[in-house]
Amino acid sequence: MAARAKTFLLCHGAWSGGWAWKKMHPLMAQAGHRLVAPTYTGLGERAHLASPAIDLDTHIQDILNVIKFEDLDDIVLLGHSYGGMVATGVADRARERVTQLIYLDAFVPRDGQSLFDLNEGGREPMRKAAAAGDGYRIPPNPPPPDTPQADLDRLNARRINMPIKCFETRLKLEHGEPAMPRSYIYCRRIPPGDVFGQFAKRTKSEEGWRYFELDASHAPNVTAPEALMGVLNEIVA
Repeated sequence: MAARAKTFLLCHGAWSGGWAWKKMHPLMAQAGHRLVAPTYTGLGERAHLASPAIDLDTHIQDILNVIKFEDLDDIVLLGHSYGGMVATGVADRARERVTQLIYLDAFVPRDGQSLFDLNEGGREPMRKAAAAGDGYRIPPNPPPPDTPQADLDRLNARRINMPIKCFETRLKLEHGEPAMPRSYIYCRRIPPGDVFGQFAKRTKSEEGWRYFELDASHAPNVTAPEALMGVLNEIVA
């Protein structure tokens, strides 16, 4: 039975933008769904707005404004990587609009946690990298090694240094753990120093979650879009 048409609202990963999800738009349309893929302040086509003031709350507000001004409802909120931090905050502040929450190889914070709290090993290297540059932004991590050259060229030409405050901001939840149905998709092609296995382990065993795995590296929207669409269809069916 085909899934009822859904509106997917993307919270993309660090250094990235809605542009990185270009391959997913035709697949979403083919499945009868709509993908809304905004870009956060200071990244992608909004890179000219970069400033040291940008933090996690800025990006949460970016997505909340998309919900408000596009009048989105019955939303499937999709958080990828760093976007799990953003999606958790959005789901907390727009509970009446979000009906389902999907984390794709993403951080799953609890109240009061920052991304660096969940990736302690990245804290000092990234702070040093920011200090060696413009003082407030971190250069991009390399894309997964199985990324095709044409995609690598496209990614490397478009990824933008990330404001470090986004990783330092502690998430404030007004309503506790999200109450809507939640799913976690874990990408099994694990790089050294995998930081997402902790969330796979947690969501496999914690009540209130559906758990899925994908034979793909960290950016399946680029390297395995059809397989990703298959899992997303299964979740919303």
